[in-house]
Amino acid sequence: MLLIRRVVGQSMSPSLRHGQLVVGLRWLLKPARGRVIILEHDGREKIKRVASNETTRLYVLGDNPDASTDSRTFGWVPASALRAVVIWPRLRS
Repeated sequence: MLLIRRVVGQSMSPSLRHGQLVVGLRWLLKPARGRVIILEHDGREKIKRVASNETTRLYVLGDNPDASTDSRTFGWVPASALRAVVIWPRLRS
């Protein structure tokens, strides 16, 4: 299943810009380190990059630390929070 989302804010700048569309794939739910993902945290979807992953949890970061609320603030997130792996635009880690 595909998810199409619009980037809100500057947390993934310069890789992703505010207002830009991204496409995520739901069945690709084992993200490697460096992949950009869509996850749910505190009832909101967020787009972040996987910095580290373990079997049951993910540590995620925004590409723009000054504008990002991420695992540096809220810690590890459960792997069940993962909604999709971004497949477009294709981003390099």
